[in-house]
Amino acid sequence: MKKSLLWLTSILSLVSITVFTSCDNDDDEVTTPAMQTIVDFASSDPNFSLLVDAVVKAELDGVLSGDGPFTVFAPTNAAFQAFLNAAGTNTIENTPKDVLVAVLANHVLSGDVRSTALATGYYNTLSATGFGDATTSMFIEVNNGVKINGTSSVTSADNEVDNGVIHVIDAVIAPPTIVTLAVANPNFSSLVAALTREDLSIDFVNVLSGAGPFTVFAPTNDAFQALLDSNPAWNSLNDIPAALLETVLLYHVTDAGNVRAGNLTDGQQVTTLASGETFTIRLDGPTIEAGSNTANIIATDVQATNGVIHAIDTVILPE
Repeated sequence: MKKSLLWLTSILSLVSITVFTSCDNDDDEVTTPAMQTIVDFASSDPNFSLLVDAVVKAELDGVLSGDGPFTVFAPTNAAFQAFLNAAGTNTIENTPKDVLVAVLANHVLSGDVRSTALATGYYNTLSATGFGDATTSMFIEVNNGVKINGTSSVTSADNEVDNGVIHVIDAVIAPPTIVTLAVANPNFSSLVAALTREDLSIDFVNVLSGAGPFTVFAPTNDAFQALLDSNPAWNSLNDIPAALLETVLLYHVTDAGNVRAGNLTDGQQVTTLASGETFTIRLDGPTIEAGSNTANIIATDVQATNGVIHAIDTVILPE
């Protein structure tokens, strides 16, 4: 009997050791799930093969595999091919690396920005402009889905990865000019209508799409409405004499450089494209002292590749 008890005790002890050893081994074999980065996500979906090829050629795969977090607006193959065709390069191989770097970085925001956190307004991308550390802006509108710069729509939002989030889009977001950013924002629709009036002798769209750099003080729709209200004979922009409208529009632009808010100084005289006309910057506000009136600067540093826009609440008038 004692031998039986000793034998049973030995068996139970052996079983206990085996069980606990097995548990220990199971713990040792538990592995952490592999990290999925932005590049991993795109590489796993053949619909993003052109995007992946572009990222690799631009040597941004290391960055987009890093910690981040980043928010990436990812164009599909169809979107990327349409962009390449429009650019005349047709393939990733024929597209210069510096072009790809600028274009791809124009699709990336710093931080993890989910669709529920997006609001209508301007956002800073990671695409360098060459104007110090200024990067391009993008205009996002969320009133009817999510639209970027007026041309690209989000078709699949909030694809989560370990170093950020991916929103799939149906068109490549080209680095913007001043015209791009003005046209995209509905609050500048009156300005755009004025700049594109058919009877003007100046092709403002062509001018403001040029190399620049320009600094534009852009009146809002409310500012233009106040201008119309100031004259009983003006019911629409078409009622303003063409020569006067041209002078007024030129008065809102300077080709003195890409002058961001931090470079504005009190008492600074701004030479405009209107012949011989200047205005003065006052930092208390900040405001513009024009020849015939004043305006408040209500938003700053909307950055394009060929200059910068500051929004103002009044159409400024020369003497």
